[in-house]
Amino acid sequence: MKKIEHIGIAVKDLNAANILFAKLFGKQHYKVEGVEREGVQTSFFMMGETKVELLQATNDESAIEKFIEKRGEGIHHIAFAVDDIYAEMKRLEAEGFILLNKEPLPGADNKLICFLHPKSTGGILVELCMEKG
Repeated sequence: MKKIEHIGIAVKDLNAANILFAKLFGKQHYKVEGVEREGVQTSFFMMGETKVELLQATNDESAIEKFIEKRGEGIHHIAFAVDDIYAEMKRLEAEGFILLNKEPLPGADNKLICFLHPKSTGGILVELCMEKG
């Protein structure tokens, strides 16, 4: 793992959260993108070399919707940049971590992603990210 790529924050209202975080960070978000497969709308803020990703559910079946119902708004996951997601997934699975997907999936911000189950990571939802192409 190279660095923290982004911190994902679950929000109920993306527009309101964009206003709040723009005030907090002193800058505007640089991108809004939907990920239909995940049922989310995302917004990204660049903070140095790390991003903050705001996530709003777009349907009742979204993991973000379920997260907010159970825990409320807040930090949802931490994502780490990797050079080779396939090798990292293989390494982590061999170390006993539980992968939530067996193959990398397309994610927001031109990434291939894989999540690790919080039961195997001390209660933290971990995402692996690799630039596509």
